[in-house]
This record gives sequence, structure tokens and C-alpha cells, in this order.
Amino acid sequence: MTDTPLHRPDASDLHVPSDLHVASDLHVPSDLHDAPLDETLRAELDAQHLAVTRVDDTDREPVDRWLDAVARGFLNGEPDEKRRQAFFDRTAHRRKIGVYDPTGAQPTEPVATFASWLAELTVPGGALPVTAISSVTVSPTHRRRGILRSLMAGELRTAAERDVPAAVLTVSESSIYGRFGFAPAVASTSWTLDVRRAGWIGPVAPGRVDFVSRERGRELAEELHERIRPTSVGEVGMPGGHPDRFFGTRPDAEHPELLRVVQYRAPGGGIDGLALYRVSEDRDDFAASTVDLTMLLSATDEAYAGLWHFFLSMDLIGTLRASELAVDEPLWWMIADQRAAKIAVRDHHYVRILDVPAALAARTYDVVDTLALDVVDPLEIAGGPFVLTTDADGSGFVETMDDPPLGIPFVRLGIAELSALLLGGVSAVTLARAGRIETDDPERVARLFQTVQAPRLSFWY
Repeated sequence: MTDTPLHRPDASDLHVPSDLHVASDLHVPSDLHDAPLDETLRAELDAQHLAVTRVDDTDREPVDRWLDAVARGFLNGEPDEKRRQAFFDRTAHRRKIGVYDPTGAQPTEPVATFASWLAELTVPGGALPVTAISSVTVSPTHRRRGILRSLMAGELRTAAERDVPAAVLTVSESSIYGRFGFAPAVASTSWTLDVRRAGWIGPVAPGRVDFVSRERGRELAEELHERIRPTSVGEVGMPGGHPDRFFGTRPDAEHPELLRVVQYRAPGGGIDGLALYRVSEDRDDFAASTVDLTMLLSATDEAYAGLWHFFLSMDLIGTLRASELAVDEPLWWMIADQRAAKIAVRDHHYVRILDVPAALAARTYDVVDTLALDVVDPLEIAGGPFVLTTDADGSGFVETMDDPPLGIPFVRLGIAELSALLLGGVSAVTLARAGRIETDDPERVARLFQTVQAPRLSFWY
């Protein structure tokens, strides 16, 4: 979870395209940024003689100290003045929480940090308001005191009380968040391609690829991502400050001069694709240099093919590296020698349902069926017995029911497992075989939740 600045949308900013499904009973979340802290959270930390507070976004001093704690937690160096000011200018949207030890040597510097903001997650056929979580740290001096559990549980309860139906995060340490009900719902792949060996058998795109400035690339990235996001399951909004960080247009950017940007222009004149990259020169063999592809956005199949063909045809390049790609990338079928690619799969985007009826009703389904769910929540926020019914138009409706109807599949599972199923990134058959869910008909459950494309998140936050 990096300290990436993002714009905090108000409830009215949560835009859902008209051709996407929105559950009629899905509440628009009330503002989370200024919500009071959970009283149980306060009491648990007070019992340890620790103070918890929301950091004042208008005061540089407490924000600087909060940033110092985050930098230490992620093993980074002390922020300089440029970074402090850039962070302060771009992160007022964040709900920043600090835990302080009044008896410590530095009582104004937090011993634990937590940040969140209201965002929107693309689900199959629709969109879901979520609280995006980042900058979670606990000082090594205060480990194993339950601080993280108190923070996470308290902030999740606060989000749920404000009608936020799910939480999402990307993680630095993957073993932490399962106990809080999060599941790795979106996997990502990292590719290392032997360019000379790969070859190209994909289509020849009809448009053209041109270089543009980093500033222009930043503008295009925002536009293209918002164009792509509504139909790309697993993505969340990437407004404002995030492109600044990628494209080196923040005043504290390090070596932005190494970045290069190309765009794909369709024959009709529209900009349908964009790529951000840097080259590492091999001074022992200049023809074996390496391209690191930081971002590739494509709104059409032609743009996708055109940009990848460009990179696999570059002179003096022996290796291409790219990450945060989908597990079902079409590129696999566009190269002549698939053994030229080394692909690593890892967990990436974690999802945690906070409201089962709202989360399941926000997406669409490809089959008509009824399913009984017995959901166990370790934090007792969203568990219980439910019946999910899907209609011919793809809609889903969820009822709380003590005695589910006879003759329908029954599934007993944790909130983490249901969160993993939400986006279609894992099959219920796989979870059943792994002992993660209990059901007498895993194939039927799998057909209900399955999607035709793997979910993807194209960046970290």
C-alpha cells in the first residue's frame, strides 16, 4: 500500500455509465472523510494509554509527522521538503488516522497510521462504492499490541455505518489482511519477454504510434483510464494525483527525464491508447537494453495490438518487462514463441465486503438461479444467512432469511471467500477443492459467479 495521492470524490462524483448496472436499493455512501472515529477503537487504544485521532489536513505540521511515520513504516528515507509539500498539496482527500503514544520520545509522531478515501470499484456489469485503504503502518516499537486490529476493525465499522458496501486495498505484506475478511480478488502478472525471440504474429493495427510529452501523457492517462474503467472489472478510479506520480509531473519526482510516453491514434483521429516506459541501457551490449513498461492503457483491440507491436519492434531492445497485467492477456496469443515470456502471477487487489446484499446486488449475473449463503464474518460486520436470486436480465436480489428454501444450492463460507467470488476472479469449484467453502454443488455456484474475463487492476495505490 503505497502513499499514492488520489482525489477524494464526493458522493455526487461517483459516476456510473448509463449502460452499467446499478442496484436500485444501493445507497450512496455518506461522506467518510470527516466521520467521527469509532468509539470501540478509541476505547481499545485508550486502554493501552494511546491516543487516536484524525489528522488535520489543513495543518502542515501534523501531516508532516504523519508522513514521516508512513515513510518509516515502508522502509523509505526521511521525506525532503519537496515531497512534504507535494504530499500536503495532493492528499487532503484522504482520511488520515494517526495513533500516538504520549509517553514516547516523539509524542507528535504517530506510532501507527491508516488512510482511506471513497472510490468506485468496477464489478461485473456495474459499479460499487468502496473505501480504498492505504498507508497502513505500525511502528516496530509497538508491534503485537493489537493496534492494527483495532484500527482496521474500527475504520471498517465506520465505513459500513456510512453505507459503504465494500473495502479494497493493495498490499505490501500479503499475510496480514485475511484475518480482517479481505481476499485477493484480483491477481496480476509480471512479464519478462525476450524481445528477439518473441516475434509478432498479432494483427497489424491500422493507426499510428507517436511520442508525446509527459505532461500530455498525464492528461491522456486520466481520460483513457476513465474510458476503460467502467468495463474493466477490478479497476478503481485513478483521478488527480495518481497520474502525477506515474508521469513524474509532481515537483518531488525523481529522474522524470528517464520516462517516455507514446500514444496510439486511430485512423479516425481519436487517441485510443497510451504507454509509459523507460529504457535501461546495457553498456556491455547496447543491442540488449531493457524496456520497463510502467503503464499501457488501450481502449480498443487495435490500440492494444499497436502499442505492444511497437515495443516488440524497438531497436536495441533485448528484454521487455511489464507488471500489473491481467492473467489472461491477449499478448500471449500475439507472440510467435510463447516460451519467450516468463510470467509470474501474484495477489494484487484485495476486496472485503461490508454489506452482502448491496455488494451482490451491484453486479450482474449470466445465469438465472437461486443460492443460499451462510456467511461468517470474523469482525461481525456483514455475516449471516442470505438468499441470492438472479433474474433473466442479470439482476441479483439478496434477502436475509433464517430458513432458506429447499432444493437450492447451499454454501457455507467466510466473508473473505465471498469477497473473492464477487469479481469472478476465482471459481467456486477451486475454493471448494481447497476447503475454503462448503457446498453440495460447487459447479452450480461457480456458474453463477463466473465471468468471461479475468478481473484486473492496472496500478498500485
